[in-house]
Amino acid sequence: MPRKNDIYHSVLIVTSSEPFYTLVKQSLTGDFTIEVRKSAATARRCILERYYDIVLINSPLPDETGVELAIYVTEQSNASVLLVPPQDIFEDILQQVTDHGIFVVPKPSPRGRIDKAVRYLVAVQNRMRALEKKIQTAEEKLEELRTVSKAKCLLIEQRKMTEDEAHRLIGKMAMDNGISRGRAAQRILDDMD
Repeated sequence: MPRKNDIYHSVLIVTSSEPFYTLVKQSLTGDFTIEVRKSAATARRCILERYYDIVLINSPLPDETGVELAIYVTEQSNASVLLVPPQDIFEDILQQVTDHGIFVVPKPSPRGRIDKAVRYLVAVQNRMRALEKKIQTAEEKLEELRTVSKAKCLLIEQRKMTEDEAHRLIGKMAMDNGISRGRAAQRILDDMD
């Protein structure tokens, strides 16, 4: 049985450093697909082609500092971004990217800090998925309510029913056919058009 935290995540690591990739890969325990790109340009192409939950950027990159790429990712997707710049420019980069929601950890870092940052980003993505699911459920319920309301209005107008009678008819039709009230209402709308 999968645990609560065992959720599939796609990760893009942008680094020209093999040790950084190895360090991050050790932090990623669970169900992950990992892709590695060595430049900001190739990373941008990947982001256009598919969605990533988490993007980790080891700054500087061969073709830019990584700040531009990190901001680009946050503007183009809901991915969580970790930017790892050198200690000497950490404060400047932190000032540039904090308002974009980019998590920044300086390098070199105390042992385990990148691991904790990655785990934090995974937790953020898990919470975002849970919220997206709740929003989707609420939108589906709202759409069902709209359909039921339209069907009631149509029954009231065309069949001269009261609102209570229309409500009961939709409920009875749903129960008799073993379907939701929304599907019953949609059938009524389809039949009366």
